[in-house]
Amino acid sequence: MKFKVWSLVLSLFCVLAFSFCQQNNQQNPQQPADLVVGVYGSLTGTTATFGISTRDGIAMATDEANQAGGVFGKKIRLIVEDDQGKPEEAQTVVTKLVNKDRVIAVLGEVASSRSLAAAPVCQQNRVPMITPSSTNPRVTQVGDYIFRVCFIDPFQGLVMAKFAANSLKIKNVAVLRDIKNDYSVGLGDVFVENFKKLGGTIVSDESYSEGDTDFSAQLTSIKSKNPQAIYVPGYYTEVGLIARQARKLGITVPLFGGDGWDSPKLWEIGGEALNDCFYSNHYSVDDPSPAIQKFVADYKTRHNQVPDAIAALAYDAARILFDAWRRAGSTEGPKVRDALAQTKEFPGVTGKITLDENRNAVKPAVVLRVKNGKLEYVETITP
Repeated sequence: MKFKVWSLVLSLFCVLAFSFCQQNNQQNPQQPADLVVGVYGSLTGTTATFGISTRDGIAMATDEANQAGGVFGKKIRLIVEDDQGKPEEAQTVVTKLVNKDRVIAVLGEVASSRSLAAAPVCQQNRVPMITPSSTNPRVTQVGDYIFRVCFIDPFQGLVMAKFAANSLKIKNVAVLRDIKNDYSVGLGDVFVENFKKLGGTIVSDESYSEGDTDFSAQLTSIKSKNPQAIYVPGYYTEVGLIARQARKLGITVPLFGGDGWDSPKLWEIGGEALNDCFYSNHYSVDDPSPAIQKFVADYKTRHNQVPDAIAALAYDAARILFDAWRRAGSTEGPKVRDALAQTKEFPGVTGKITLDENRNAVKPAVVLRVKNGKLEYVETITP
């Protein structure tokens, strides 16, 4: 009988000791929980390079932070989701990241229509979201937990209007925009408004829809108006085809565009038809800044290719998030939101980043020329 009692006591002691060890391990500062961040983008679909560059830029910043000891002694872990380039899927995957994975922050998207679909989920759950490169003004208007590290379309459209009117002395322009794309429609509107203010004339305003492959009707109409340039505020997938078809129809004037052109695939699709065309962007790899050159060299070592602006902005977005955690002394949503809102003169690869009262980045833009598969720096235009 005594043996049974002692056996029971011993078993109870072992259970309590095991439980104590488990609790002690969980509280051990040498084994902290990871800081989990959600990342979403178009890893597949027609604009897959956007999502891949975003993922790679964020991963590079995360690896650097972890190698330096992480944040608060904790490692940063990414959960990456593919939204397939669809707004409805963007909302679905961000809902998963927030409600199931319990991420403490979200990074993404590139396309404004997809950011607009996902941002309300983050806002409602008080999870800070930073879009690296969605430029439509409405994105951050969703709420005070939504931020961006890129300039917005009212500035980007002004940049190209000024470049056309002042630098190239162009007087009349045709516009060809993606009517189903928030980014393309908004950027086209801003360009038209500012070009007219600068004394220019819009001789034609045509449209297409993302996924179209035949633009001959629109281009034929544009050709009949004899513009000095064509403004195409769309994504690289259609821009390359538009350039080839324009040249085939005998249109020789330059095409202009925005940062939606920025992709290693642009030249693959458009080839020599894109020579001497121009677009606004967030940085130039030719900038001699030591920080930029180090970023470019490190990225090339990791991925064997030159980083596009999408990768650079994603890198900056992740670093600004980590910096906000440190300044807040916390990863709690409201505290991080407040720290992000106070970001001033952050030394990003894409320029010094200050977030204004609307959570938008105030920073310069560059104009690049496409030439024989490479991008040549033309000029910088400041806000």
